[in-house]
Amino acid sequence: MALRLVQANFKARDDSALGRFWAEALGWVSRSGPGATSVAPAGFVWTDPDAPVCVDVIAVPDPETVKYRMHLELATTSAAHQMELVARLKELGATPADVGQGDVPWTVLADPEGNVFRVLEPREIYRDTGPIAAVVVDCADPRAMARFWGAAMDWTLHEVTDDHARLRSAKGVGPYLEFVRTPHLKDVRHRVHLDVVPYRGDDQAAEVARLQTLGATLADVGQGDVPWIVLADPEGNEFCVLAPA
Repeated sequence: MALRLVQANFKARDDSALGRFWAEALGWVSRSGPGATSVAPAGFVWTDPDAPVCVDVIAVPDPETVKYRMHLELATTSAAHQMELVARLKELGATPADVGQGDVPWTVLADPEGNVFRVLEPREIYRDTGPIAAVVVDCADPRAMARFWGAAMDWTLHEVTDDHARLRSAKGVGPYLEFVRTPHLKDVRHRVHLDVVPYRGDDQAAEVARLQTLGATLADVGQGDVPWIVLADPEGNEFCVLAPA
C-alpha cells in the first residue's frame, strides 16, 4: 500500500486568473470549473500512475498574502533561460519578493495573489524534472518529515540531513519533494497543501488508517461532506487523500 503525490493545491481569490498565470508560467494548460482550476500538461490524465505532479487552484473568499510553509521552485536550463523566465513571469503579473534571502543565485517572486516561489539557477539535479524542480516544505525536523512522507508514499529518499531532506518518485520522474529546516517556523493558515491519492484498486479508508498509524491526524478545515479526507502530517501540515479513480 502506498500513495502518490498528484498535485500542489493553492487557495486563491480568483482561481481562474491564478490558474492562467501558473499555466503560462509552466507552459501547461488550465481548465476551470465551478470554483476550481486545474493546471497540467496538455493531454494530462491524473489517474495515470506516471502522471506528473500538477497544480490545482481552489477559490476561497479571503486568501492571505504571506509566505506559506510550502512553495514551488521552478527549474531552468541556463543563465539565459533563468533571466528570460523571470522577465516573462513579471510580464504575467509576478512581482519581486523579499523573504530575507540576501545575495543568492535564485530569484524570489510572488505570483499575482502573493504566493512566494523561486526561479532557480541551473542545477544538474533538476535537469529532467520538467518545469517544477521541487515542491518545498518549511519544517522543524526534516528527518522526521522524511520518515513520515517516505512511509506514506512510494517515493525514494535521495538525501536527508538535520537541515534538509529530498524525496522523488521511485520512477525518477517529475519534481522532488523537499523539506527544509526553518527556524522560527510561523503558524499560519495553510493556503497551499499537497493532494495524494491511493493507487487504483487500493482502499482510501485503509490508506487513511495507515497514515494515522504513521502519525497523521484527522483535520477539519470546514470541508463538509466531500469525497476526499483531510489529514495533518506530524508537523500540522494539512493534506488531502483523494479517492482513487
